Amino acid sequence: MSNPVVIITGGRGGLATSLAAAFRETGAEVFSPGRDELDVRSSADAERYFKGFERIDVLINNAGITGDKLFARLEEADWDAVLDTNLKGAFLCTRAAARRMMTQHDGSIIQIGSYSALNPPIGQSAYAASKAGLIGLTKSLAKELGPRNIRVNCVLPGFLETRLTTYLSEEARSAALARHALGRFNTVEDAASFIVTLTRLSHVSGQVFQLDSRV
Repeated sequence: MSNPVVIITGGRGGLATSLAAAFRETGAEVFSPGRDELDVRSSADAERYFKGFERIDVLINNAGITGDKLFARLEEADWDAVLDTNLKGAFLCTRAAARRMMTQHDGSIIQIGSYSALNPPIGQSAYAASKAGLIGLTKSLAKELGPRNIRVNCVLPGFLETRLTTYLSEEARSAALARHALGRFNTVEDAASFIVTLTRLSHVSGQVFQLDSRV
């Protein structure tokens, strides 16, 4: 068999970059389109992009935005922007990729979720709803696609040690760290390593994995 084909949406972010590097180290052929190559909100764009692949072994639905606002100030357009990218985008890309995987009778789909789906803070109603929706999508699709040997899982990468966290105020950083039993954030490298391993676990599907120490 040729090297596995891996597609990572939202390919310009820190986690996507680490994922691409980690998969390439395994010999995989990696495609990590940004919005200019694949607008996940567009059905036509998703169909066009995925149609170009003869085989798809792994799809990672990583594209996402936050759009945090207090609910009283949240406009319908704000809600739509977050849900269209985070949840509808995952639906459209999964639908397009799953068609190929069903023909292959093999494949792994990873939804990149968030701890906010389980314990959302104030001001993240749209984001939390979109990520909670990914968990429901994961569990339903795992049952539906399992007979075709397609695994569907959701990973909550955790509060990652990235350039963004270095810009937090010392007070905000300390407060975030205090919620972690280990007193430290996860890293994009460790998250990527876990996800690569998960795609190789042929008997695991329908699961949600939280990758930090918040309890």
